[in-house]
Amino acid sequence: MNITSAKFIKGITGPDESLDDGLDQIAFIGRSNVGKSSVINTLANQKDLARTSSFPGRTQEINLFLISAKGISSSFYLVDLPGYGFAKTSKDTQEQIQQLIYWYFFDSPYEQKKVVLIIDASVGVTNTDAEMLFSLKEANKDILVVANKIDKIKKTALAKQLKEIREAVGNYKVIPYSAEKKQGINELANEILK
Repeated sequence: MNITSAKFIKGITGPDESLDDGLDQIAFIGRSNVGKSSVINTLANQKDLARTSSFPGRTQEINLFLISAKGISSSFYLVDLPGYGFAKTSKDTQEQIQQLIYWYFFDSPYEQKKVVLIIDASVGVTNTDAEMLFSLKEANKDILVVANKIDKIKKTALAKQLKEIREAVGNYKVIPYSAEKKQGINELANEILK
């Protein structure tokens, strides 16, 4: 699946008419600093589509990107949620971000076609990742796990690390990914639009 165009539409912090137009929503979620923006940019084949930052907690609203791709009849929204967990922001801001994430997934009227949970392969599944996975699972979301930053792991340790991640997430598909080395892009793209 080749993405032919990707366009930033807007950032939202609550209900929005854009999400009422019937297009599929593919949501991307992960801890702050997990490399979510880099995954989105490599997937869309655009350098600066999602803002990357070494400053955790940069995304503080839900960003909507309109995506068109070869082989699919309709465009869809790639929904980039703020990172959860550690962020260099005030307690109040972190609380607002948490509430925004939970509102979108669990309280809003919006349905996600798929939720892509990005975890840092070099760190493994953290407590906050496990909590997010559990909440999404309880809400019967269609979850796909991306193990990002595999380039940061020595080749000899990679298989063991991926095995531990797969055991931690259970039956969900895990895609090893490296934005740096452009690995996993096609597999992720194909899974998103199954």
